[in-house]
Amino acid sequence: MEVKLDLSWKVVLKDEFDKPYFDSLVSFVKQAYQQTPHSVFPEGKYIFRALDLCPFDQVKVVILGQDPYPTRGHAHGLCFSVEETVKPLPKSLQNIYKELLADIGKPISSNGSLLSWAQQGVLLLNSVLTVEEGRPDSHSGKGWEQFTDAVIKVISEQKKGIVYVLWGSKAQQKAVHVDPKENLVLQSVHPSPLSAHRGFFGSAHFSKTNDYLKQQGKAPINW
Repeated sequence: MEVKLDLSWKVVLKDEFDKPYFDSLVSFVKQAYQQTPHSVFPEGKYIFRALDLCPFDQVKVVILGQDPYPTRGHAHGLCFSVEETVKPLPKSLQNIYKELLADIGKPISSNGSLLSWAQQGVLLLNSVLTVEEGRPDSHSGKGWEQFTDAVIKVISEQKKGIVYVLWGSKAQQKAVHVDPKENLVLQSVHPSPLSAHRGFFGSAHFSKTNDYLKQQGKAPINW
């Protein structure tokens, strides 16, 4: 299976693309796009965008989401992010911006694109990389979780001093693949309005991330 992806990821994930589950996953996703070409998100060219924009050797921080926004026009391949033109912002992203203000004093932005984070070494990865319109979790259990497990495993095996930011129960399941002694693992509930008040607000994950990166001799993220 030929996957269009940044070369650095093709090298470290080479064996994954040849596994039977990945062939099955590709068949499922292709069929979904063919059957309802305008109701599966993100656009096909953006499925692996998180990996494409953040090459393997540049990863400093991993933020894990669940699956893409199921609202038309929202998902563009980076977890929690939307295109600059999207208004109003998704509620989870609004809560992320509220926590940024409370944590580091960053004014709340009307621009929902997190592209600049990816360009600084933040891997904005969902556990599941595709979704059907209006149906959250509709593509879970099809193989994406195994693939994103492999992404986390290869980072954990080959890189140390990485910050893993795990928001929500699905993201937290990835923690088993990470050595907390060699990395910083930050966990909280999901920033969704349903759960943010149960521990996302006040988690200070942005300042904690930058403090750790500086301790590692790395440039902090300009959130």
